[in-house]
Amino acid sequence: MAGAIASRMSFSSLKRKQPKTFTVRIATMDAEMEFSCEVKWKGKDLFDLVCRTLGLRETWFFGLQYTIKDTVAWLKMDKKVLDHDVPTEEPVTFHFLAKFYPENAEEELVQEITQHLFFLQVKKQILDEKIYCPPEASVLLASYAVQAKYGDYDPNVHKRGFLAQEELLPKRVINLYQMTPEMWEERITAWYAEHRGRARDEAEMEYLKIAQDLEMYGVNYFAIRNKKGTELLLGVDALGLHIYDPDNRLTPKISFPWNEIRNISYSDKEFTIKPLDKKIDVFKFNSSKLRVNKLMERQRLAREKQMREEAERTRDELERRLMQLKEEATMANEALMRSEETADLLAEKAQITEEEAKLLAQKAAEAEQEMQRIKATAIRTEEEKRLMEQKVLEAEMLALKMAEESERRAKEADQLKQDLQEARESERRAKQKLLEITSKSSYTSMNSSTTALPTDLPSFNLINESLSFDFKDTDMKRLSMEIEKEKVEYMEKSKHLQEQLNELKTEIEALKLKERETALDILHNENASRGNSKHNTIKKLTLQSTKSRVAFFEEL
Repeated sequence: MAGAIASRMSFSSLKRKQPKTFTVRIATMDAEMEFSCEVKWKGKDLFDLVCRTLGLRETWFFGLQYTIKDTVAWLKMDKKVLDHDVPTEEPVTFHFLAKFYPENAEEELVQEITQHLFFLQVKKQILDEKIYCPPEASVLLASYAVQAKYGDYDPNVHKRGFLAQEELLPKRVINLYQMTPEMWEERITAWYAEHRGRARDEAEMEYLKIAQDLEMYGVNYFAIRNKKGTELLLGVDALGLHIYDPDNRLTPKISFPWNEIRNISYSDKEFTIKPLDKKIDVFKFNSSKLRVNKLMERQRLAREKQMREEAERTRDELERRLMQLKEEATMANEALMRSEETADLLAEKAQITEEEAKLLAQKAAEAEQEMQRIKATAIRTEEEKRLMEQKVLEAEMLALKMAEESERRAKEADQLKQDLQEARESERRAKQKLLEITSKSSYTSMNSSTTALPTDLPSFNLINESLSFDFKDTDMKRLSMEIEKEKVEYMEKSKHLQEQLNELKTEIEALKLKERETALDILHNENASRGNSKHNTIKKLTLQSTKSRVAFFEEL
């Protein structure tokens, strides 16, 4: 009996001592943090805590990644943290990384912290050669990275050798040329000096705008087989699904934009893609790595498709709201103009009434003087006296009438002054309303990535440019001219940039060691010689019908 009681007490004591929390370590691209996590927490609870700590609102781009048995996996939001196949030793380490990449960073990334984390991650992927970057573009990107870190170039501070300890170029690029570190630094510094005046966030954005046009930017590759058993690579990015030859990750053989895909389903090792056109048969492919499928990709493709559909709905809602705000702004502006016109008229009328009141008061005073003069006149006859009394009475009546009229005019003037004050108050409220709508429009525009879309989501041009409504000074013609001017400036800047890249490429070409060229170098040069870029290649691939592309995939 005593033994049983002691056993129960021991078990209860053990239950009480069981820890209710465990320690996790979160590694971002530039820092590490530790948190005490409750055992009952789900992935979303931990993820939200990290985002709040970082001050990050554009959470949809990111996830928590962990490694298990040499395989990486993402923490699921609706599953308890400890129910994942995570390491048992504490602290449990997760990496806070971008999971989805924006198609257009400038339009879709709003917060500076979001932009900075993307910059650091993309920079690391380029240096680690997970994203192929040609040599001349590597030098340009390095110059923007230096601007972001050191600020404006100062020859008195940034002397020869100041970049000696910096990792700025992929090792592949360094090994490809007979160039010393000093020679590379000289070329990076030459471009770095041209970036004067750019703040850190501007330099990082320029870096991302160049990087996003690289062929492997934002693409996740997975080994697959078609129904014939041919080994292929599936590439998933913001533009859609792409099929690659395993030996060529730069140029897809076939592409399927997201707007052509109706549904993606998964069963064991098999993925099924249903085209939007219901007349076209589904096409399937198999993945050879079951563990990767289970840990990483079971719902990822379907999730990406769902997020794109949500993004399209968000875009439509934003466009509708934007039009509504424009209409409200127009109406507020018209009301403001009407208020200003009314105020001007009331002010003019009040001034006239006030002058009339002064004139009537003057006449009343004159009548009073005349009455006094008549009373003082000696009346010698009774008739004259009677006539005089009648005139006095009439004068008194006239004076009284004049006084009443003067008082009425004075009241009218006071009323008009009050109306003027109310009109001016209405004008002030109209201006305030217009200001609020303008600010609201700007805020809505900035939040369109605020509903900023996940990496792989189509880019919607609602985010980048802050809208301003000044209908008194700016009309649609002027706005069109400004847009056209910006377009011309962008084209000129792009042309100048391309000329600089070509100039550097020509300059260092003589120092290239051809025998050290990698397969990706050769493929990139072939694409460049044909004038092929990331976007026009995909555009050409999608010129054929979806049906013919599905048939081509099945026959690979």
